[in-house]
Amino acid sequence: MGGLFAGIGALALLFGLSVALGSIRWVPGYLGFLLFLGYVAGAIVLTVRPATMRFGAGLLIAIGAWILIGAGLCVAALVVLPALFR
Repeated sequence: MGGLFAGIGALALLFGLSVALGSIRWVPGYLGFLLFLGYVAGAIVLTVRPATMRFGAGLLIAIGAWILIGAGLCVAALVVLPALFR
């Protein structure tokens, strides 16, 4: 279970880093995508190695958890925001 929470934290840090780098004018826009690909590649490598299998699996599961969390936040915003602007 610790691998999942560590994966969610690592993915949150990666997201924050990509947003911070995206706000810098001279940094190319595709850098955030390359960071995500590096995250996935590193998670796969860690999953294959027996010593770090749980942590790597937690990193991969965290991708799905982030999608679910993000979708829930979007649905909540779609429900709440129209009521705020009435």
